[in-house]
Amino acid sequence: MSETALPYDNDRRAKRNVTVLVLAQAVLGAQMAMIFVVGGLAGQSLASNVCFATLPISLIVLGSMISANPLSMVMQRFGRKAGFLIGAMGGAAGAAIAGYGLYLASFPVYLAGSFLTGIYMSAQGFYRFAAADTASDDFRPKAISYVLAGGLASAIIGPQLVKVTSQAMVVPFLGTYLAVIAINLLGALLFFFLDIPRPPPPAPDSPRGRTRWELLTTPRIAVAVICAMVSYALMNLVMTSTPLAVVGCGFTEGNAADIVTGHVLAMFAPSFFTGHLIARFGVEKIVGTGLVILAAAGVVALQGVEIENFFIALILLGLGWNFGFIGATTMLAGAHDVHERGRMQGMNDLLVFGGVTLASLASGGLMNCSGGTAEAGWTAVNLAMVPLLTLAGGALIWLVMRPKEA
Repeated sequence: MSETALPYDNDRRAKRNVTVLVLAQAVLGAQMAMIFVVGGLAGQSLASNVCFATLPISLIVLGSMISANPLSMVMQRFGRKAGFLIGAMGGAAGAAIAGYGLYLASFPVYLAGSFLTGIYMSAQGFYRFAAADTASDDFRPKAISYVLAGGLASAIIGPQLVKVTSQAMVVPFLGTYLAVIAINLLGALLFFFLDIPRPPPPAPDSPRGRTRWELLTTPRIAVAVICAMVSYALMNLVMTSTPLAVVGCGFTEGNAADIVTGHVLAMFAPSFFTGHLIARFGVEKIVGTGLVILAAAGVVALQGVEIENFFIALILLGLGWNFGFIGATTMLAGAHDVHERGRMQGMNDLLVFGGVTLASLASGGLMNCSGGTAEAGWTAVNLAMVPLLTLAGGALIWLVMRPKEA
């Protein structure tokens, strides 16, 4: 079939693409769990000031934010396959440079590699939109949730690879980054099996769609973006600090890896049924449920720093992210037209990862520079959830309560 054929034909094609994207999420996605486990610990060992321990993770997210619009435009013009291959090569290059930074014990070089890793993180964010490209309206929420469910395997693969590789070489964590290079090079081969047509070039008389400002001021789009930003930012805020908090409270790196495994499993395991819940109960109720669960994660974390508190809080954090983020993505995917896709999806991820960048920057400062102890820092991190949850909850209530448009 032509590369410029209309993307909506039948769900047989969509299911094939979902299968490829699920595998990509499982294999390539493992690197994000790996880097989030070791990034703060490696940063803490290299940084001259512990307040900057989570700066490597912040730069990953910053790189993702900056890459979002260019990658979206590449995909709009050349297709999803080209964008995803660029993402995998960015992940491999970032891991190579970060590993070299560890070998040199150079924090700036390590940060440069972290920044390039953001190219992969940005590309991975588009897997969920790619799942919707060839799906019917009925299959779309299920397609999005199935692709994110691929993260279930990455939740197991990533942290377990950290256990095997983090101390495998003389330089701590260097083995982990060598494994990430291999993951990107092998995982990139999956994208040659994608069958997502490039969007047809616009005809001179075709509708140009809404401007970026008109899109952002559309109520449903605005609320979808806010809820996606808050769900992802809060997940990142707390997860980034978790390995530091766990180790700082007297537990081991292995404990931290196990807690992150439980967290990432909770992020992706519900995806097998999240799409069905959205179809049955409506997207607004699922997003609202996600925000409530995120609040519950903060409450549990504030009850103490025993190992079970970390496990329960991080599991709730993952579940809340799943409902909030998949729901917001589904809301957004149905609120813009095909010819607005490149403009809206890139802008959405620019805003989402901009919020995540700020959250990850704040995470290190709150964790390491708020009272002098790991317990005090962990408390500050979880209290910081309150204003963002208030913003997202208020926006969602406003959308539900406003009069329906004709």
